[in-house]
Amino acid sequence: MIYLTLFYTFFIIGLFGFGGGYGIVSLIQHEVVRNHHWLTSSEFTNILAISQMTPGPIGINSATYCGYTALHNSTGSMLMGILGSITATVALVLPSLILMILISKMFLKYMNSNVVQSVFLGLRPAIVGLMAAATLLLCNRENFNSPDVSSWHFGVSLFIFVATLIGVKYKHINPIRMIAYAAFAGLLLLY
Repeated sequence: MIYLTLFYTFFIIGLFGFGGGYGIVSLIQHEVVRNHHWLTSSEFTNILAISQMTPGPIGINSATYCGYTALHNSTGSMLMGILGSITATVALVLPSLILMILISKMFLKYMNSNVVQSVFLGLRPAIVGLMAAATLLLCNRENFNSPDVSSWHFGVSLFIFVATLIGVKYKHINPIRMIAYAAFAGLLLLY
């Protein structure tokens, strides 16, 4: 039964998730953490970090890891986890595959029409909103700790966040280099 629920959940995310991988991260988190309670917020944060570091689109990577973790948590079996990752990945990709096959010719024919341009103009703010929601959902106690619990951890987390933002946005430091710097700074949180 969980396979059908997993398939349906990720199929709906794939069907209504616009804006690429980062646009659907908040949808995935809402479904797997809040709706179905397959993962904890901490597990999802770890999955998101791994999804960003591994090659491939973050949305598909997240679906793969979430499917594995959800089934592994519920059954305890690695094989069931692998089947869960395949189920979630196929379900997420299937709507896009079907839609692209169906509308590719129509889009090429009508892409310069006012209606199509208006639809894309309307989708842009929604995509920015989904990405902002994903960012805000990750600003939680698991990621930034709390000044009440550990002011040192909270300060280091805040410093890493601000330094990464400034480094990538204003200093134009390579994001891969910033990930390495942040990982090193994160090691300081262990002590």
